[in-house]
Amino acid sequence: IWQHDARLLEHEKQREPQVVLSPDEVGRLIAATGNLKHQTALSVAYGAGLRASEVVMLKVGDVDGQRMTLRIEQGKGRKDRYAMLSPVLLERLRVWWRVAHAQGRMLEGGWLFPGLDPVDPLSTRQLNRAIHAAAEAANIDKRVSMHTLRHYVPFLTMCERR
Repeated sequence: IWQHDARLLEHEKQREPQVVLSPDEVGRLIAATGNLKHQTALSVAYGAGLRASEVVMLKVGDVDGQRMTLRIEQGKGRKDRYAMLSPVLLERLRVWWRVAHAQGRMLEGGWLFPGLDPVDPLSTRQLNRAIHAAAEAANIDKRVSMHTLRHYVPFLTMCERR
């Protein structure tokens, strides 16, 4: 074995098991944010299996209520793709849009999750801070991250197949 390959194998062995949240923990986590924008952003990450960077880069026009899809532009590998929306997630997005639009926090055709200045998107750092604060507020004693929510969707799918 080449030295480089041996180091890769050693690194693989050191990986901690993936954190998986129960449905109850996911519900408590999202509810604990106490902020509609963050609740909706976390719901999108969880419900559509998106990365934090993909969530914050969504624009209002990326939501297609007719086809029940989200368009993700330039995701990992600079590829565009689509994610499915559940009726519950679509309704949550509509509620968020109505509230943010009425408050003037969302520009026409702008970011779905704008930052403090609506011209800029919410940052991944702000989203990560929100999820860590929510995990603490919900008394979830696991190492929770945005990536945890992303991996929850495949976990549910695997469980449903059994």
